[in-house]
Amino acid sequence: MTVVYYVMDGDDILVSTMAERGKAKVVRRDPRVSLCVLDENWPPTYLQVYGKAVLEPDEDQAADVLRQIVELMAGEAVPDERREQIATLSREEQRVVLRVTPYATFETPPRHVNKMSDLDTLTHWTSASQPW
Repeated sequence: MTVVYYVMDGDDILVSTMAERGKAKVVRRDPRVSLCVLDENWPPTYLQVYGKAVLEPDEDQAADVLRQIVELMAGEAVPDERREQIATLSREEQRVVLRVTPYATFETPPRHVNKMSDLDTLTHWTSASQPW
């Protein structure tokens, strides 16, 4: 697994990557993928997403997804005068979109001891796979 930013398109998860990176190469061999989505809050929790991925090589779509991810990373909209710069970068890097269509999830609820008294109410149970 590697760390990636993603955006949603309905229920599909879109990831921007270069066509020659390992992620794209693996999807060409086997479309079954998994993503581990970490919660940014403490205690750490996660959602494991299982899905089928396809490569979408459309240049305009690749540039648009990269723009959305830049906006997510920067926390602000890309100004109009920077859009062509992102499109050029996307073309130069030969970016593609990985479209992941999830079919199942696996979640683990948080269990954490912040102080010794938390031991009195600490519970454990089995995590479960659930349909997307």
